[in-house]
Amino acid sequence: MKFAYDVYQIVSTFLTSKFGPIFTAKENTVISFPLMSHRRRSRPSVQKGVCAVLFLAKGSLREAMTQLELSKMFEYIDEETFIQIKDQANRLHKMLNKLISRLKNPGG
Repeated sequence: MKFAYDVYQIVSTFLTSKFGPIFTAKENTVISFPLMSHRRRSRPSVQKGVCAVLFLAKGSLREAMTQLELSKMFEYIDEETFIQIKDQANRLHKMLNKLISRLKNPGG
């Protein structure tokens, strides 16, 4: 949830630019990660479906990071902010990988 909140905070600082609509769409992408995580908890017995949702969440996370990298290139965000959000994204990515791995190999 913190990742989505932080991205919203960053994006809100430059929504008036000519790239505003692109980044508004990314807000929707970023919010899909926590929503998909909650869906995972609501149906734990459907492992295949859960894995599919988690793969979608990984894709959304990568999409958000691509937009944030562009934000840094356009100098909408500074290096320090980018590094902080990138660290959060890397932790989330590792968590998703571990969860997917455990779902695919429950005994292993």
